[in-house]
Amino acid sequence: MPELRVLIVDDHAILRDGIRSLLERQEDIQVVGEAGDGRQALELAAALKPDIVLMDINMPEMNGLDATRLIVDQHPEIKVLILTQHDNHEYIISLLQAGAAGYVLKRSGGRELLTAIRQVASQGAYLEGSVTRHLLDRYTSRPADSKDGLGALTERERQVLNLIALGKTNKEIAHQLVISPKTVSVHRTNIMNKLNVASSFELIRFVTQNELLDLSSRSSQPESEPPSA
Repeated sequence: MPELRVLIVDDHAILRDGIRSLLERQEDIQVVGEAGDGRQALELAAALKPDIVLMDINMPEMNGLDATRLIVDQHPEIKVLILTQHDNHEYIISLLQAGAAGYVLKRSGGRELLTAIRQVASQGAYLEGSVTRHLLDRYTSRPADSKDGLGALTERERQVLNLIALGKTNKEIAHQLVISPKTVSVHRTNIMNKLNVASSFELIRFVTQNELLDLSSRSSQPESEPPSA
């Protein structure tokens, strides 16, 4: 299995040691380096070319927000996963706008962190569950008709979009909506075409930056579809 190359960035050496110990026990993850501030993170990202940078925010020299913005701008192939104690939804929006691919709270367990790393690698984006729900609740009360970009989506596409933004896989979405994974894939493609985005990561950033996400889907009943061939 190919190894995911991870750079750990945090100004607390004890925390870096704990994260390294957790990651090094995984067969599919390799820790390629550590940095204690944003400026060093930027240098090591350029030198080591990790797949994922696990980034703290409050650090000396250069904070994680500025470092994230520069890394994503200079190395778009590198995904930055934020690890921090702050759960303010305005704060989360600023991180996503800076280009972060995901967000995990420091109070989350090791299993959550591993899930986030692997999902960012495989799907391009991850948001910690409770934070995601808090973030999405902000848009619930806004009338769907007022959200530019969602007007072209069908009710089923809105349901799929909500589940994508919650980090669900095609298989999980199919199970929840009682449709086939192939149908989910078709809906995902249609959503991306209508919103003019190329990946799940861009899709989450799009709906977050433009305040487009709607949680008011009224039905999760199975849609009528022909039997699979």
